[in-house]
Amino acid sequence: MRVTKLSTIAAAWTLGLAMISPVRADPGERYVLVSHAADSDSWWNTVKNAIRQAGQDFGVDVDYRNPPNGDLSDMARLLEQAAARNYTGVAYDVADIDVLTKPVARIRAKGINTVTMNSGTLEQSRALGAIMHVGQPDYDAGKAAGEKAKAAGVSSFLCVNHNATNQAQYQRCKGFGDALGLKDIRSSVLDTGVDPTVVAAKVGAYLRNNPKTQAILALGPDSADPSALVVQRMGLSGKIFFATFDLSPGITDGIRKGTINFAIDQQPYLQGYISIAALVIAHRDHTTDPVRIIATLKAEPKFQARLAAYGLKPLYGERDIASGPAFVTKENVSLVEKYAGQYR
Repeated sequence: MRVTKLSTIAAAWTLGLAMISPVRADPGERYVLVSHAADSDSWWNTVKNAIRQAGQDFGVDVDYRNPPNGDLSDMARLLEQAAARNYTGVAYDVADIDVLTKPVARIRAKGINTVTMNSGTLEQSRALGAIMHVGQPDYDAGKAAGEKAKAAGVSSFLCVNHNATNQAQYQRCKGFGDALGLKDIRSSVLDTGVDPTVVAAKVGAYLRNNPKTQAILALGPDSADPSALVVQRMGLSGKIFFATFDLSPGITDGIRKGTINFAIDQQPYLQGYISIAALVIAHRDHTTDPVRIIATLKAEPKFQARLAAYGLKPLYGERDIASGPAFVTKENVSLVEKYAGQYR
């Protein structure tokens, strides 16, 4: 997807920033975000919105590239293409470090700055030579969710994994299971793929074969939406503890109705926007020092206006930025519902 550059005045009008002077782009300045996500993964629409707005705010062109079917070898090829096209900066998620190490090395060999986002650990980001990582620590988020489930009396669960090829996804399941004190986590993980019919069939079969399952952990809308429908059809709403990662209209509706206890919001808008903003700042300030980049970002008025408009709260580390976790429950769902799938 090519993101078209809009006028600075139009972007400023959107957030009431008409008094801010325009940001000037260098000739040929162009950025790209490469994700592992298949075209069917609607969660990434928020990331796409974010990089488009970052492009508007900083006056640069931003591309989004992804493998249509979610094939990681295709993602690797997209990163190789990014190196060949000499982008000013490249952001990407670390879906599988073993698959991505070589193509990322080609990008770095050309002196192109990179930022990792979404999937991957801080250690992997360092090993790949990225300036910083922007995302949610998956294991910690899963564990925090599991602690809430344990406090509610849960001792068994089903983790519905719609993207088994992404190693980071399993860390969410593991964190949840570890919080419950379970030794055999993998027996609680169900690989489903993203087809909603298949997800529903597999989840329904699992629950019928394992009627004592006390909780469901979904890893995103692709697994949460069909799983919630199964729970409703089986008459288990309010009877089985249901947690999910991320937001969608279906998830917020499930929270309101009581089918879903809470959603773990990793604020994907921040992952997209900050990744591009950090690359732009690095290029324009001629620095790869994350401390300087974060300080400049925190002082950027347009970014602060976006945060205020969408109710977003990044967690600034010494050299990385955490976008979550934040928990969405019945008590606060109305505050984020109108932005779900767009900016939350």
